[in-house]
Amino acid sequence: MRRKLVEELKRKGITDARVLNAIGKVPRHQFIDDSAFERFAYVDQAFPIGCEQTISQPYTVAFQSELLNVKPGEKVLEIGTGSGYQTAILCELGAKVYSIERHRPLYLITKKRLADMRYRAHLVHGDGYKGLPVHAPFDKVIVTCGAPDVPQALIDQLVEGGTLVIPVGGDGRQFMYSLLRTATDVVKTEHGAFSFVPMVENKVRG
Repeated sequence: MRRKLVEELKRKGITDARVLNAIGKVPRHQFIDDSAFERFAYVDQAFPIGCEQTISQPYTVAFQSELLNVKPGEKVLEIGTGSGYQTAILCELGAKVYSIERHRPLYLITKKRLADMRYRAHLVHGDGYKGLPVHAPFDKVIVTCGAPDVPQALIDQLVEGGTLVIPVGGDGRQFMYSLLRTATDVVKTEHGAFSFVPMVENKVRG
């Protein structure tokens, strides 16, 4: 089923061999809690995971991962841990992953899940808008929820030459952007429309 999913993503335009290989390795069914959904785990669509959140569509995960262009050993900040599926893909790509989740139940479940699967990532329960200044700077930052704007803190926590991949917009429809931080500016590129759950500020849930 994973091989079929990889072939489908190729047909939809994903070309990065490392990303496709990571998608092929990560057992997505283990990130869906409800066993009723297990047989649909390798269908290219999102599913609810509790706390009004979703596990992202595999194409979206692959698309963002391709834009991020992670190199082995790079330090990556993920905003919105969710089920941990994107986290696992980043780990497979060789990143040193730091990930923030605002919903404590998801944070606890996902922290255990990733540890049980032997994916090493530093997970934090907190506000993604603030990033993780104590662990900054980061080579790359990826946001897996729809932000109404680009949080300045996330740009500030990038190294020079670092990339931020973020969907921006409201009402369930966003445009994907990659932002490259240079010595003097931030270069912003649009990559089409997507739909994500909203990113909210100062709403950490216990």
